Amino acid sequence: MTADTITAADIRINARWLIPVEPEAVVLEHQAVIIQGDRIAAVVSQAEADRRFRTRETIDLAHHAVLPGLINVHGHAAMSLFRGLADDLPLMTWLNDHIWPAEGAFVDEAFIADGTQLAMAEMLRTGTTTFSDMYFFPEIAAQAAHDVGMRAQISFPLLDFPTAWGSGPEEYLSKGAAFIEQWQDNTYITPAIGPHAPYTVSDGPLTQAVELSAATGAPIQIHLHETEFEVVDATGKNGQRPVARMAGLGLLGPNTQCVHMTQVDDEDLRAVADSGAHVIHCPESNLKLASGLCPVQRLADAGVNVAIGTDGAASNNDLDLFGELRTAAMIAKVVAGDASALSAHQALAMATLNGAKALGRDHELGSLVAGKLADIIAVDLSDPFLQPVYDPASHLVYSNHGRAVSHSWINGVPQLQDGKLTRIDVADLMLRVDSWKQRIRKQQAQ
Repeated sequence: MTADTITAADIRINARWLIPVEPEAVVLEHQAVIIQGDRIAAVVSQAEADRRFRTRETIDLAHHAVLPGLINVHGHAAMSLFRGLADDLPLMTWLNDHIWPAEGAFVDEAFIADGTQLAMAEMLRTGTTTFSDMYFFPEIAAQAAHDVGMRAQISFPLLDFPTAWGSGPEEYLSKGAAFIEQWQDNTYITPAIGPHAPYTVSDGPLTQAVELSAATGAPIQIHLHETEFEVVDATGKNGQRPVARMAGLGLLGPNTQCVHMTQVDDEDLRAVADSGAHVIHCPESNLKLASGLCPVQRLADAGVNVAIGTDGAASNNDLDLFGELRTAAMIAKVVAGDASALSAHQALAMATLNGAKALGRDHELGSLVAGKLADIIAVDLSDPFLQPVYDPASHLVYSNHGRAVSHSWINGVPQLQDGKLTRIDVADLMLRVDSWKQRIRKQQAQ
């Protein structure tokens, strides 16, 4: 073999186990992922990599599973600063009596900047490389993610009433349109439209959101059928379930992400499946707030793409997506009455390729395939609590927690090396977080 048959590349990752997600339900051994620039150049055996590639850096991960970076498709990143503020309460009590008053007192640009960075530190540390955010001051959250080099869908808020970010729907939509224009076509940031929920947004603004989405291609993410009360109340007031109302307004479609969906009857299922809308499952938040249980297997059997999110740290109370996967898999089996429902590989797909599909980016994210963006994580399976390793996919869902993540790359750039964040100054961040804690604690004591 001559020298000119050797291809130069940037990074070679040697993996003991590799879970590419595509093809599905496959675990490969002794593979190498070759990164050139921001893309995956090849996924080949280590022996083939020896013959074909020369790289400037080689990372040997002899006890690790390597897989696509996880995609957290729903959350409120800056609410990390409210973690543990108001626990063990029903959703509407939690919102009306605690969260919304706290937001009114503290949410500003500085709060969003620091809270989003805290959330990103936790997510990067536990394997998430792409997240979706739905909160106030989206321009600040987008800049924070872009500065760190983390991929994010950032939804601007839309509600009928004033908040710290705007006076009402007209201002939200005006600022939102400018936000979409600013970030459109950015490789890191996907701007999106975030009508809060059917019970907080009236028909007029929802119709305008649909028109803005059609004009710009921006996705829509909305809390939908989160609780039984929401559905019963809406039916009593409007004579129809929220899903039917959303369908009538043209809001359901392939560009729509329906968050929670714990209450699903046959008509809801048909409407969502026929529209091509995606469902974002947030199991731990739904459990903690007693909101209900999403029928994941039933949705999947009907052809609905189901992805996964943590929701915010104020209602979870963590952003570890591996923990979310374990909970999701366990719940799915009970809800379906079938121990084979939502297998380990299916759960991993929810947090990778399904998430990429929900974001409209499955052509470049969600699996380890040549040509896709190099968003990759490695999980150390050498600890005693993960021994013996019969099936790495099973361990990642049922035995692992995110602290075992040791490495991550986004766009081929290292974000986590041997468990240490490379782009966030954690010590400085903790000082700012402590300052917020003191302020919030003082206000809550009054």
